Amino acid sequence: MNKFYIVSGVLITIIILCLSFFRDTTKIVNYPSSGTTIVAFGDSLVEGVGSTKGNDFVSLLSDTTGESIQNLGVSGDTTRDGLARVDEVLNLKPKIVLLLLGGNDYIKKIPKEETFSNLEKIITQIQEEGSIVILLGVRGGVIRDEYKDDYKALAKKTGSAYVPNVLEGLFGRSNLMYDAIHSNDAGYKIIAERVEPVLLELLK
Repeated sequence: MNKFYIVSGVLITIIILCLSFFRDTTKIVNYPSSGTTIVAFGDSLVEGVGSTKGNDFVSLLSDTTGESIQNLGVSGDTTRDGLARVDEVLNLKPKIVLLLLGGNDYIKKIPKEETFSNLEKIITQIQEEGSIVILLGVRGGVIRDEYKDDYKALAKKTGSAYVPNVLEGLFGRSNLMYDAIHSNDAGYKIIAERVEPVLLELLK
């Protein structure tokens, strides 16, 4: 009998801890937001380099959700560049910001600590204006993904929604990639499909 109560108590404790963890990781700052627009902010993957007109993932998301999305992607941007022009986002008074930066930091060998410090500053400034952030992860490394845990931790710390490595499974596949870094139309469609359910949930 005592053994039964001990086991039951342990199971209940585990369930409570799991539920608490679930609530913590799903609490999104500023949801629901009173902003007026949706903005995609980032580098060439946001801009849509490698896609034909209208087939970048931002345009595809706009088509499938029926929502107008402002594209503020600039090819070559690092988190340093994003931090320098975050006012472009704030001026649009967004309700949701899709944030995709970090890939160029890895290419340009910007220290990882600076990359994620910059991302946190960008997220904080956006959230201070009442907007929701959806953080889109990218791979940091060829052999090993040095960014994976950091993106996840940053999303949890800042209360951002999170889509892990949007390029997962695309690299090295010529039918999905335009070049070594950028997707083609088929690849961007997959990225859009990964982001769409998270975006739709936050539009409710």
